[in-house]
Amino acid sequence: MIKQEDVYQIGRMGKAHGLKGEINFQFTDDVWDRADCEYIICEIEGILVPFFIEEYRFRSDTTAIVKLEDIDSIEAVQMLVNSPVFFEKKYQEELDEDEVSLHYFIGFRMMDGDNNQEIGTITAIDDQTDNWLFIVTRPDGSEVMIPAHEEFIAEIQQEEKTMVMDLPVGLLEL
Repeated sequence: MIKQEDVYQIGRMGKAHGLKGEINFQFTDDVWDRADCEYIICEIEGILVPFFIEEYRFRSDTTAIVKLEDIDSIEAVQMLVNSPVFFEKKYQEELDEDEVSLHYFIGFRMMDGDNNQEIGTITAIDDQTDNWLFIVTRPDGSEVMIPAHEEFIAEIQQEEKTMVMDLPVGLLEL
């Protein structure tokens, strides 16, 4: 059984494309095309279900038309319309460090490298602007936004799911 903590969201299924089981897939991360994995995971009625990719073609840099195995009619596609699409984190670990998506780090603990104190847990990525931000929930429940800039990332400990940051003085007080 696939667990929520083992995956991260990479997009959402759109509407059906044609009558033979193809569907528009709007993605925020193309890891499914780069990693050595033959399936994606869709959430259907709260359950994470793997679907093997039969074929796909890109429409743009954020949309693909996907044909999934055993989905051969418009009726079968309807159960997938608007469903979130996930990818297993374990396949991200196989990629080179510069190929890893920032969405992979959701769920990691963030530590301040200067004083070795926990800042909080990365709960989301704000990728709506050119300057991406880590949304971090602090231990007290408040949120802080931290620039997702590689010069601030001092160390990534994948086994411990920890990111150590070297932040400018005063950034956390803003």
